[in-house]
Amino acid sequence: MGKLFGTDGIRGVANEYPMTSEMALRIGMATAHLFKREGHQPRIIIGKDTRVSGYMLEHALVSGICSMGVDAYMVGPMPTPGVAFLTSNMRADAGIVISASHNPFQDNGIKIFSSDGYKLPDEKELEIEGMIFANNMQLLHPSPNRLGKAYNLEGARGRYIVFLKSSFPKSYTLEGTRVVLDASNGATHRMAAKPFFEIGAEVTTIFADPNGENINDGCGSQHPEKLAEEVLAQGADAGFAFDGDGDRVIAVDEQGGVLTGDQLMVICAKMMKEEGTLTNNLVVGTVMSNLGFGIGLRKLGIEMATAPVGDRYVLEMMKERGASLGGEDSGHIIFLNHHTTGDGILSALQVLLAMKKENKPLSELARLMDVFPQKLINVDVSSKPDIATIPEIVEVIAAVETQLGDKGRVLVRYSGTQNMCRVMVEGPTNEETETCCCRIVDVVKAKLA
Repeated sequence: MGKLFGTDGIRGVANEYPMTSEMALRIGMATAHLFKREGHQPRIIIGKDTRVSGYMLEHALVSGICSMGVDAYMVGPMPTPGVAFLTSNMRADAGIVISASHNPFQDNGIKIFSSDGYKLPDEKELEIEGMIFANNMQLLHPSPNRLGKAYNLEGARGRYIVFLKSSFPKSYTLEGTRVVLDASNGATHRMAAKPFFEIGAEVTTIFADPNGENINDGCGSQHPEKLAEEVLAQGADAGFAFDGDGDRVIAVDEQGGVLTGDQLMVICAKMMKEEGTLTNNLVVGTVMSNLGFGIGLRKLGIEMATAPVGDRYVLEMMKERGASLGGEDSGHIIFLNHHTTGDGILSALQVLLAMKKENKPLSELARLMDVFPQKLINVDVSSKPDIATIPEIVEVIAAVETQLGDKGRVLVRYSGTQNMCRVMVEGPTNEETETCCCRIVDVVKAKLA
């Protein structure tokens, strides 16, 4: 990786390097220059989530873009997959999202999409970094009569809602279906309910009142407890919790049970296989996928491929292997026959479609996959040395792996977007799994915290 870009764009604490207005200005300038072409007036679409720092970064990006002779189209709060769709649909030259996804409000980030709606490949990110650190973009400024303009793009949400509805066949309806949505006080807050409502569902939305600081705060895909309570209180058929930028989803069934991304993919994989849209009879997961994920797919006669953690790596493998479905246990699910990136709302619609086609409640569909007990603990770290170079951590991992044998597994890795080490253990029982995980965490804290 380069100096700025991580596994999911650029991310950090707002108003601290690299998420400063000065850096956003440079990122805007470099991105604009990268996508300029002679004889064509380039356009870049900019969306954001609801963080208070989004205003600062948005205006800096727009200033940088316009200074390079490129037009900027602002869509305001918009899910990341919505910006990806609009970039391709409107034939824009690039799209930029200002968001730190599921991170707390203090953080923010910048993600960039190419004109085809896919995230930038590594080589393009490195080009942007090269321009920024060369510190000579002022030499590339166009004349005053060739500066770009900034526009507020009208009707953007409507376009995206129509696109989402198109993923749900007209031969099916959600009439008689009660759904609860948790918008995480984030980018989906204004429009999450509309596609479900327009297809016929009775919709209740919670955590849809952002104030700039409450995004992901005790709500959303990482905190589905309140959603589960509301599903039970409403007697709803299902609930769906999105993250701050709307590219992830976690579900709750009618009994209040929480379903992870892996479980949702197994449900959708079965549906897609039966309808003939599961290309190459393959689903792509990651090294973080639950052990039960692969077992559940095999029971359905479906193959699984394993990618490194990160939706960009899932997507790369999907393209390489010709898969139409892939994703992460965290709820980032890619339906490549519908979209170029993970989309929480689209994924929720596909789960509801599976329920309609099977004519079964979500709790029954959830039984397609047995979830192995899993414990994940995030440890804040001061640095990220190669774990293989720290003997004490290597030793405790080996000891736990020996203890679990073929009844579990261990994964210790750094977060690609935060100063954090993730310790994940799966095992035969909740008690043994938690004990093993804590045993590793104690050593990681002693050596890295």
